[in-house]
Amino acid sequence: MKKTVCLIGKPNVGKSTIFNRLIKENKSIVMDTPGVTRDRIYGTVSYQEKSFLLIDTGGIDLGGDDWNKDILMQATLAIHEADLIVFVVDGKEEISANDLKIRDMLLKTNKKVIVAVNKMDNQKRNDALYSFYELGFATVIPISAAHNLGFQTLLEEITRDFETTPVEEDHHLKFCFIGRPNVGKSSLINALLNESRVIVSDIAGTTRDATDTVFTYNKEEYVLIDTAGMRKKGRIYESVEKYSLLRSLKAIDRSDVCVLVINAEEGIIEHDKHILSYAIESGKGIVLAVNKWDTVKNPNEDIKVWEKNLASHFAFARYAKIVFLSAKTKKRIHTLMPAILEAYENNKKEIKTSDLNNVILDAVTMHQPPSYKGKRLKIYFVNQTDNRPPKFTFRVNNKGLIHFSYERYLENCIRTAFDFTGTPILLKFKNKMED
Repeated sequence: MKKTVCLIGKPNVGKSTIFNRLIKENKSIVMDTPGVTRDRIYGTVSYQEKSFLLIDTGGIDLGGDDWNKDILMQATLAIHEADLIVFVVDGKEEISANDLKIRDMLLKTNKKVIVAVNKMDNQKRNDALYSFYELGFATVIPISAAHNLGFQTLLEEITRDFETTPVEEDHHLKFCFIGRPNVGKSSLINALLNESRVIVSDIAGTTRDATDTVFTYNKEEYVLIDTAGMRKKGRIYESVEKYSLLRSLKAIDRSDVCVLVINAEEGIIEHDKHILSYAIESGKGIVLAVNKWDTVKNPNEDIKVWEKNLASHFAFARYAKIVFLSAKTKKRIHTLMPAILEAYENNKKEIKTSDLNNVILDAVTMHQPPSYKGKRLKIYFVNQTDNRPPKFTFRVNNKGLIHFSYERYLENCIRTAFDFTGTPILLKFKNKMED
């Protein structure tokens, strides 16, 4: 499982620029699918065959107004989730009272803290580096986010103690429930485990706030990653729903399938899309579970309305399997595991190259790519180059000629020919002689 690192510091020290440098992406929107826009709060960083989850946080200003309290709440949760903390300070300024208050907060965690002194882009400033050892942390590294200096040293220090040898692979299907607070995740977990199941064991998870429950379904063992709540401090965050996502990140990373739980009483809101988008970006199998279906007055009629609304709100994930159920009454609970299994099998599915090329040949014959400045895209060959999620690589004459609408057309043709219900698929285009 990936380690988790968070960036902490006061406002305007350059955390966002550092974050973008490390994840090698531009700020905010990273998905090219319509209907999902959000500020980025986490990303995956890879360095020399090691990778970790990086959490960004807002600037902490301990001035005391309500907005700063919300940011502090988010930062506190990120610190709680993190295995290592990067404390970002401004190398152009002297240590401030805010820096010292953050320092005091971090010293109480007993976690490894790296002080990243930003804006150190000339020798004169580097000479002042030693003053930052007064913060009391052993590791102080000068960097310049604006000039991309010092990041190799920073990454070497971050990953120094991270494991390089692969952990013994666990072949159990792992899945988790994700979603906003109070949608019924805990009740759904209990209903699932009590529905003609034999609990084999409760295993302490590798994260502080998750428990892996191994249970049997149809004579096969599966692992349910429970992210229901933070046992010590969870309640103070329950009302701040946009931060609840942080608790799901590790579970998403460790899972094969993610079940987004939606409250039938409240309907769909924007945050549901945000949560689901993280699971999609991670390439996981996807199931949409509309819980509290017992509260719906006309279920037979309303199911059509719900399906239409789900298709509209989750247009970027129309392939997701949808189940309607009630954790309270256990009605339709039996539909959940088959949907999870279907998403898992499709997520790791492999397609024969000959079958795939026949489908693409037919697709191009039926609908030629549009021309651009007198040039037209030609597809020479396509094959599946990965799974979990399935990835298809197209060899073309000029990948710059691919239009997003034609790419979507090709994806739809693949999905029509092969069942990929419950999983995202990736299309990659390479020039004919490109490695």
